[in-house]
Amino acid sequence: MMATRVVGQRIPKIDGPEKASGRAVYTADIRLPGMLWGKVLRSPHPYARIVRVDASKARALPGVRAAITGHDIPFTLVGLRLRDLPVLARDVVRFIGEPVAAVAADDLDVAEAALGLIEVEYEVLEPLLDPLAAMQPGAPLLHPDLLSYECLPPGLPEGVPNVHCYVERRRGDVQAGLAQAELVVESTYSSAMMHQAYLEPHACIVHLDSDGRIHVWATNKSPYRVRRQLAEALGLLEERVVVELVRVGGEFGGKGALMDVPIAYYLARASGRPVRMAMTYSEEFLAGHPRHPLVVTFKTGVARDGAIVAHHALAVYDGGAYGGYKPRLNSVLTGSFELGGCYRIPNVLLQSYTVYTNHLPGGFMRAPGDPQAIFGVESHFDMVARRLGMDPLEFRRKNVLQPGDTAPDGEPWRDIRAAEVLAAIEAASRWGQRGPGHVGRGLALADRHLGGEESQTRVTLFGDGRVQLTTGVPDAGQGAHTAMQQIAAEVLTLPRGRVTIKLGNTDEAPFDPGIGATRHTHIAGQSTYRGALELVRRMRACLAEEMGWPEEEIILSNGAFHCPGHEPVPFEAVARLAVSANGSPVEFLSTYRSPAVEHHAFVAQVAEVEVDPETGAFRVRQLVTAHDAGQLINPMAAEGQVEGGAIQGLGFSVMEEMRLEDGRVTTVNLGDYKVPSVADIPELTTVWLDGQGPLPFGGKAIGEHALVPTAAAIGNAIYDAVGVRLTSTPLTAEKVYAALHSSAEC
Repeated sequence: MMATRVVGQRIPKIDGPEKASGRAVYTADIRLPGMLWGKVLRSPHPYARIVRVDASKARALPGVRAAITGHDIPFTLVGLRLRDLPVLARDVVRFIGEPVAAVAADDLDVAEAALGLIEVEYEVLEPLLDPLAAMQPGAPLLHPDLLSYECLPPGLPEGVPNVHCYVERRRGDVQAGLAQAELVVESTYSSAMMHQAYLEPHACIVHLDSDGRIHVWATNKSPYRVRRQLAEALGLLEERVVVELVRVGGEFGGKGALMDVPIAYYLARASGRPVRMAMTYSEEFLAGHPRHPLVVTFKTGVARDGAIVAHHALAVYDGGAYGGYKPRLNSVLTGSFELGGCYRIPNVLLQSYTVYTNHLPGGFMRAPGDPQAIFGVESHFDMVARRLGMDPLEFRRKNVLQPGDTAPDGEPWRDIRAAEVLAAIEAASRWGQRGPGHVGRGLALADRHLGGEESQTRVTLFGDGRVQLTTGVPDAGQGAHTAMQQIAAEVLTLPRGRVTIKLGNTDEAPFDPGIGATRHTHIAGQSTYRGALELVRRMRACLAEEMGWPEEEIILSNGAFHCPGHEPVPFEAVARLAVSANGSPVEFLSTYRSPAVEHHAFVAQVAEVEVDPETGAFRVRQLVTAHDAGQLINPMAAEGQVEGGAIQGLGFSVMEEMRLEDGRVTTVNLGDYKVPSVADIPELTTVWLDGQGPLPFGGKAIGEHALVPTAAAIGNAIYDAVGVRLTSTPLTAEKVYAALHSSAEC
């Protein structure tokens, strides 16, 4: 790693004091004159036709300023990519919790009372609740108009109903490879629905100003995306919409959609007043967009020496009632590309379906689709190793991708460090050690891409030597603003406090795609890094012209510009020169574009688990995680990301489940829906590997990686401890007990 002064330092987040003191302002904290409360009436049925809806009694209630139904607003389908979501259901409801009508009132009590006055008559239909059944020939079509939807992904399979996304990757000849294999192993795994469990529920405010411009405050990670989506939904130019940048109280992938913003707009337009809407946590569980459940089947052929010769994966994600919450261009979950793991396989067929059902719609959660897929992949390959009589680590070491290999689906990857990650996890964990009692260790290996796109940063130099970075990047806790400050201070050789971050709305701040895809230290970091280098270049040119020095000999070091044979000139003095010559602060826009990144970062995790075979109860004693990370911009923030991710992975693994009965979520609060607490956290150890990546100063992304392999590592550790393999998440004591007493996989 290169020597650095600010980058690589353990620096607290710059917004920490504001948040810790309670001074931070979130969407629900904002008050506008004359603001009304908006509330939504939601469907009580998973699937039904709307025969009649009448909001007249609600409109007549004193204090109600607007009440709307799907017939009172233009019929529009919205979505991040695939446009299949109605703003308000008009003719049919497809999940319990779907918005049917909405009201705006002087206060919350009146708004809730008004909802009870809206009359809706339904014709209840038989719901489709099993994604596998929904794909069978003759199954009812939940979206008969699917082929007319905007941004429908290409390549949908013919004759398979209710599929709104299909991905297939081939390499070699799988059937021939399986026929030649000396051992063929098949298994099936499933994962439960999971909520992002952020503390701040979805909220929004919409205000129409005197010029008719629409001002939006929303718990959303992508202000420019909100502006585009809302403008498209309303048939307006984007310039008519202003999205304010506000704090986001956690999001974990779940705050990228419009949610109730269009409803708030129509209520604001009907009432002539600003409208605020905030979901209760029950509404979050009924009408959010959680992590998708998955069922995946594998069939793998291997040689007796352990070499993988063929691998077929068939995955079915339960997409729920709509596909509009998926932000990728083809609406695919990235877990669809992880079904071959990190291994050299000559013959591969990976198939992934996302299917409509009458469950609440799935959306994005950190590493979308990856934890479900890797739970299956790494549990399955662990089983293959055991069937061969091989140590699971040695099996992975034999088959893992090496530098110069392509991914299982044929994609080229750069700087493959999978083997080094395996070596690091072996050295850092107690792998292979046997102790007293029923203690087992499980290993899982995963990779994750690094996201790209375009990001812009406005750089401003003031005459007193201060540098300001203006950004449209929100910060939901990942520390993006702190990283930008550190990067600029490093390049400019300034104390960190001399670089400030300014946030702006979509009128003021330069374009940014929003946080997500483990990309922002990459793209916002690079736009900051290149902007800082450009500022140094301009200051050198100004100094060279002023002093008559050769520009190519001037260097910036330790807060001063140096030229051989001359006294150093402090940064502040050159700033005065540059601003004076410019006639105003020096300001310019730095743009970084990276549509695709071939680097993948690898992560391995070893879980140590102690099991009581009498009851099935188990305790995760240790999680060791090894990361192919390269240069860390901020080790403190990186540790927080990894440890937080590992605990989120622990929740997915052993306790978190949105339980569903007849299409209804029965875990509708954080008392019923269990998330890990301090008492559940095991010993955590993190190992960092050096390397080179596309981030400034040679780093790679880590934000989503630690949560991906956890479920497989724990499941494999349970097998190592007591010899039973669990095939569904969450992994529970009840499942261990049942497997121990039935000699079956659960």
